[in-house]
Amino acid sequence: MITETDDIEQALDDAARRWPADRNNRRLLLLRLLEEGHRAVTGRQAVDISRRLDAVDRTSGALSGVYQVEYLADLREDWPE
Repeated sequence: MITETDDIEQALDDAARRWPADRNNRRLLLLRLLEEGHRAVTGRQAVDISRRLDAVDRTSGALSGVYQVEYLADLREDWPE
């Protein structure tokens, strides 16, 4: 059960314009909105993951040779046990 706040009411009214055949069935409109929202979220996640992987590929190796071979070992010597 969902309380039909002003925002929910507006979303359902907008959905009724998008799916006029279902305009008299608020439950079905809500389900359609959930499905559309889920598709939008998962689609966005895929885009975000793709962009991150592209960034990793573009910058891979950019700092090669910046740190000397013993840099990490030297750094760890300064850490307390």
